[in-house]
Amino acid sequence: MFGTSSRARIVRVLTALTLVLTLTAPPGASAEARPATVRFPPGFLWGVSTSGFQSEGHFPDSNWTRNSDRKADPYGNSVDFRHRYPSDLKLAKGLGVNVFRTSIEWARVEPRRGHRDPKALAYYDDLVRRIKANGMRPMLTLDHWVYPGWVVDQGGWSNPRTRDDWLRNARFVVNRYKGQGVIWITFNEATIPIFKEMTAHPGQMMQIRDAFIKAHRSAYDMIHKIDPGAPVSSNVAYGSVLNGFFDAALFNDAADKLDFIGIDYYYGANLQNFTSAHMLTGEPWKVDPEPEGLYYVLKNYQRRLPHLPVYIVENGMATDNGKPRKDGYTRSDNLRDHIYWIQRAMADGVKMMGYNYWSLTDNYEWGIYRPRFGLYTVDVLTDPTLTRRPTDAVPTYRSIIANRGVPSGYVPVRKPGWCSIEDPVATCLGTTPTPPA
Repeated sequence: MFGTSSRARIVRVLTALTLVLTLTAPPGASAEARPATVRFPPGFLWGVSTSGFQSEGHFPDSNWTRNSDRKADPYGNSVDFRHRYPSDLKLAKGLGVNVFRTSIEWARVEPRRGHRDPKALAYYDDLVRRIKANGMRPMLTLDHWVYPGWVVDQGGWSNPRTRDDWLRNARFVVNRYKGQGVIWITFNEATIPIFKEMTAHPGQMMQIRDAFIKAHRSAYDMIHKIDPGAPVSSNVAYGSVLNGFFDAALFNDAADKLDFIGIDYYYGANLQNFTSAHMLTGEPWKVDPEPEGLYYVLKNYQRRLPHLPVYIVENGMATDNGKPRKDGYTRSDNLRDHIYWIQRAMADGVKMMGYNYWSLTDNYEWGIYRPRFGLYTVDVLTDPTLTRRPTDAVPTYRSIIANRGVPSGYVPVRKPGWCSIEDPVATCLGTTPTPPA
């Protein structure tokens, strides 16, 4: 996601911040692992997330198809979701989820300016139809970092015309799938595409950022006119010590154009655990998760926008090519621990709307197949059959959904660390979260 020089600068900042906090913060208490007594309410939105480019395969010309040619692993056909979606949706249904998130890929819908591919539209029409037929609600992302090759050729988001082209496509997609209970996401983790566009066109940084912000704000109003009552948001990537930068990309200027707070949370940090720096080096499987950080993230975002509910649009954990972690921490452990801390946050007043696991299957992680995030693992590089094999988290997620959370006596496997970056005041200065009722 970041260039090598940018990664190095960020790692230096993280290291310096760690040293400063270690030397200046007094000993304090971290979040205590108390019983989670609050259950998820009936009708809570349980889901799985994926994206078109990462999973579909057989992808047309786009910025990321071109980019993947320079990456460690060739894109190939990824996990071939485009031809296996009927059976993959059955796997999702078997979990008990009621939301399926994916993206309607602009590069597939409009491979050439002004030409919409009828085969692509038939595929997406059937995908949305089957999502609903399997008892799930579509969560459709309009932009998951990918745009057509002809947009690349006109300069991407550095060209003012791209915003108008993007909105024209967004209007077409919303008109096509209106009235079907869709939850709309405009831009997925806007920080990442904005950063990439700024890197490619450094002299137009503010113009590019403004173009994304204006596109989201216009899309929000447009969606509410075309598809009244449909919730709209743009999910923010939680970035630990970098979160102020992440929020400044779009979230801060779109807070009045959100129907819910969409959060992607994978890794946090505390003074005993700064392994999240491995995300910047492209090795997410080396990160030690910090599940309790999610509690503070939920509380903080709810405090900032108390009138909005919160939806965790993505949450999960990478393993190294599907191999067990050396510390024995499993995908099931990670899932239960995060659900536990969500229940703690609900007990303390956070208005939770939904939770999506990332992702249903392993997929193309933007240049490499080594990080495995899937509930169902797929050996893309070694298994030509692309068989979906369940991980230990499949029955775990099924049980969590059926029982509306983890059991009341559950104690997290991953113990809270000291002095969480997510809320230094609460964790470094001796205070603890309010215990559940």
